[in-house]
Amino acid sequence: MLNICTVGEYWKEKFGEKVYRVGIDGGFTCPTRDGTKGTGGCYFCDEKGSRGVYIMSSDGIEKQIEAGICKLKKRGINKFVSYFQSYTGTYAPVDVLRKKYYTALLHPDVVGISVSTRPDCINKESIGLLNEIAKEYYTIVELGIQSVHQKSLDLAGRKHTVRDSKEAVGMLKKSRKIEVVAHVILGLPGETEDDMIETARVLSKWGVNGVKLHHLYIVEGTPFSKRFLKGDIKVYENPEDYAGIAKEFISNLSDSIIIHRFSGYANGERLIAPEWTRDRHIARDLILEMF
Repeated sequence: MLNICTVGEYWKEKFGEKVYRVGIDGGFTCPTRDGTKGTGGCYFCDEKGSRGVYIMSSDGIEKQIEAGICKLKKRGINKFVSYFQSYTGTYAPVDVLRKKYYTALLHPDVVGISVSTRPDCINKESIGLLNEIAKEYYTIVELGIQSVHQKSLDLAGRKHTVRDSKEAVGMLKKSRKIEVVAHVILGLPGETEDDMIETARVLSKWGVNGVKLHHLYIVEGTPFSKRFLKGDIKVYENPEDYAGIAKEFISNLSDSIIIHRFSGYANGERLIAPEWTRDRHIARDLILEMF
């Protein structure tokens, strides 16, 4: 039986108690939105840039963290990782990044930082800053790799290359203190199960520390929503089908890779499909039952 290590288990062992992410909108944008590479965003991404529904983007970083911590403390959580979740968290000059990152670390109950970004938005300056932070705080970089197949990236409007992903992982891995977590979408248009399994094997060779799995889901206002309504795109209509391929994906990962997420989640009115995406735990529970 394969032994799966979830991020909850990993952090509890590392910090001696439960640790949760606190999502932040740091006021970033993306090169696929500001005109550098495009204006509409990636084809699956809505106008909120994957921002959590509970995040009040109009509040400053300190207020967002304070609000998130206050909410989670009611559930008995006392240690937190500040998570720059929305859009591209390294897409700014390094002096701007420095101010945002260190502001996110001010709260005494914050033990670390996690920055979600694109592989083509990693450079020596941002890595240097993250290395500096990693000397004192637990530090994660979450890379939106999504797939290791260029055709899939192109069909999803990512506008970065597989080479960008490999090089970003390589640069970050030079620091033993920064953990690299790969975001992957299962069910991208045109991908076969073999393609998805190959992504798992390649990520293992690259040496990522963790993986966040998402299933393809459709929300209003995205390019994919128009194609889905025309019947050009399919999704996993039931969680059992998704759980099956997710199980195979995880089985082809290196045993050392931590699972940070088992599926996507969306509960707003803008969700089109699949409906089970509103249930945060259903796919996770099904996947774990398979091992």
